[in-house]
Amino acid sequence: MGSSTSSLVFKELAIDGYEKVVEVTDKESGLHAIISIHDTRLGPALGGTRAYPYKNFDDALTDVLRLSRSMTYKAAIAQTGTGGGKSVIITDGEKSEKLLLAFAEAVNAFEGEYICAEDVGMTLTDLGVVSKGTRYAVGLPHPKCSDDPSPYTVFGGFRGIQAACKHVWGSCSVKGRTVAIQGLGATGMKLARSLFWAGAKLIVTDVNSAKCSQAVKEFGAEVVNPSEIYGVECDIFSPCALGGIINPETIPQLKCKVVAGIANNQLLTDDDGVELKKRGILYAPDFVINGGGLYNVCVEIYKEGYSPTVARKNVDQIYDVLLKIYSLAEEKDQTTQQVALDLAEHNLEQGIGKRTEPVTFHH
Repeated sequence: MGSSTSSLVFKELAIDGYEKVVEVTDKESGLHAIISIHDTRLGPALGGTRAYPYKNFDDALTDVLRLSRSMTYKAAIAQTGTGGGKSVIITDGEKSEKLLLAFAEAVNAFEGEYICAEDVGMTLTDLGVVSKGTRYAVGLPHPKCSDDPSPYTVFGGFRGIQAACKHVWGSCSVKGRTVAIQGLGATGMKLARSLFWAGAKLIVTDVNSAKCSQAVKEFGAEVVNPSEIYGVECDIFSPCALGGIINPETIPQLKCKVVAGIANNQLLTDDDGVELKKRGILYAPDFVINGGGLYNVCVEIYKEGYSPTVARKNVDQIYDVLLKIYSLAEEKDQTTQQVALDLAEHNLEQGIGKRTEPVTFHH
């Protein structure tokens, strides 16, 4: 991929283990982005676009590489007929229409190899602007699209927590269970609401004090400072913010039996999954439990068109998939993370879930 006829400049980066990683810049709009395609053996790469004020380029690159790799495994486990991709826009200011349309032009340059969606820092309104310049976008605020994927992400997360309860305590009920939720953003607050109505006791934290106050009012939640959330006594610790928070510094603080949340890349490294296992803490692999949004938007690109009932049915599979992973981990004396990765790799190598029909964009 070289320079386009517009003011966009493409620079392909050689990254071992990745099919294509491209830095995109555009002086006219101020766009500075990275689009990462990790693996397309099962279908075109599909993954959200994150707009974030990264401290430097290396931080942005590390994030997009981790996220696109995770999307490969998420799609392989879910058998959605898509591959792993992600993009980031490095920005600490407003995302102008010119910038978003420049990004759309960058997506077009991949000719369908990469399909974008919303992510942290990218609103549905922003994505709607992007869709004016490219057809390769899903999860749009459009009558024929799936719109906001967060309710499906949350439903999958809730079902994943139920699966953990079933495995650890013999019942899928969360009634009477204490859940510590880290992060009350678009998904964290919705998950808190689902857990509250199912009878759970909530301990919450967020850097936004107004969100915490809302949780107190709506759910009778207990609020703790962000630095204290790891050490609270609870049944389930549920990370719903940014990644890398399960690490050698935080693991010794945990006083829970289960880690099950919908943040991406919760383990700093796979070795942290080993440490959780040693401590008798069940871990719900994040790329499995948070796959609801992907299940949802992939229904949108079926030739039959989007159906919320089909999406709900597909997301509900997360419960059974996680129970299978938990059981296999016990049988093999392996971490749940390793079992999930092995299942994903098996599907990739054997072509299980590979797309058999072209992607259809109904918008």
